[in-house]
Amino acid sequence: MAHERFHYKNLDELKARAQALGVELPFAADTRVLAEPVSFGPVTVPNRLGIAPMEGADSQDDGAPSEYTLRRYVQEAEGGSAVIWFEAISIVPEGRSGKTQLYLCRENLAAYQAFTAAIKEAGLRANGYAPYLVMQANHSGRYSNPDNRPAPLIAYRNPYYEQFRAADDSCIVSDDYLKALEEKFGQAAALAKAAGFDAVDIKSCHGYLLAELTSAYTRPGAYGGSFENRTRLLRNAIAAAKVQEDSGFQVTCRLGIYDGYEYPYGFGVRENGGREPDYTEPIRLVRQLKEEYGLTMVNLTMGNPYVTTHVTRPFDAGKYLPDEHPLEGLARMIRGIGAVKQAVPDLVIYASAPSYLRQYADLYSAGAVEQGLCDGMLFGRMAFADPAFANQILHDGRIDPKRVCVTCGKCGDLIRAHKPTGCVVRDPQHFLGFYREYMESARELPKNFRG
Repeated sequence: MAHERFHYKNLDELKARAQALGVELPFAADTRVLAEPVSFGPVTVPNRLGIAPMEGADSQDDGAPSEYTLRRYVQEAEGGSAVIWFEAISIVPEGRSGKTQLYLCRENLAAYQAFTAAIKEAGLRANGYAPYLVMQANHSGRYSNPDNRPAPLIAYRNPYYEQFRAADDSCIVSDDYLKALEEKFGQAAALAKAAGFDAVDIKSCHGYLLAELTSAYTRPGAYGGSFENRTRLLRNAIAAAKVQEDSGFQVTCRLGIYDGYEYPYGFGVRENGGREPDYTEPIRLVRQLKEEYGLTMVNLTMGNPYVTTHVTRPFDAGKYLPDEHPLEGLARMIRGIGAVKQAVPDLVIYASAPSYLRQYADLYSAGAVEQGLCDGMLFGRMAFADPAFANQILHDGRIDPKRVCVTCGKCGDLIRAHKPTGCVVRDPQHFLGFYREYMESARELPKNFRG
């Protein structure tokens, strides 16, 4: 398919293009539903809008937040989103995606306590409410770069991923290593609670270690093969974290329900089914997390931003040309999330990846809620471009079309280059210089490099 950039002059043109592609996207007539409160467990948040995790690659050397980190999250809190789902925060030093990835430990706990307090105070001062802060506890696994050099820790050999990032059998982590991680996620939950977060996310998406295990069909032992084994680390880590739960702190999960690769190299497909999504196992897992582990709210996503970016967050400009239109990727995302929501209706589910739709992302989000496909929407790239998008929707009814994300991919380039990350287009004063540095260094990279 020839590449087609976003060019729609109005919503009718956009709907017509979707219809011509044979895909159905939800759009509401207005955004009023997004201003409604949402309740999960003992918590009620004042609207259905949230910030999706987007790494800023701007931590201090010890993993504590920097002034860039604080600036970003304060802006998002002031912007009115009810939920801020933080970027990946590593739970072990060897699992950091780089020297610039956030890492929470006892030694820097005080810095995080000041950090979360400032973010909540900013929201209270600007909007009359503090955002609900979710800490994303992560192990980067295959994408670990603790010294800004690849040091992959993998669940199994995956030829698709290894086209772009080398790994060998020596990189496969042992069952003993995985077993020890279960309690480390529990310890991370205790630290998150002490740091002032309102919830901890045991992250299992986007090709990182826990997500990779969900497709470890070929791995022998206690963490591979069967559904029970492939989800063991996630479930046991959640159980370890649940010890910390009380009326002021919850456990949740950001879960990838489809990887974009055929069996045996991707989750959310069936054997001999090619790349066609099959949500049988994701639904089984989500239902189990609710009924057996007591989760009251989750966020669902898809793909791997390093190698199947078009599945994770459809784009105008990227490192490769997808074999599908971005609207097809959006439809797969929301319909897949909707399939899980309809199968587990009593669980609050936040959806992902609306930013490609620019100024129509708000009506799309409202339509998704109205059609029962999700309960709320998290915005990632849009929050980089326009951290005040939520207040625009809540107070003006619509997003400001002059401030929207244009899905150019430059923020993703900065993340992978381990440089402070934000919107190069909307905030060039802070980020254009870093992007120029990236472009200079990128000239030396192999042509097929994607991160």
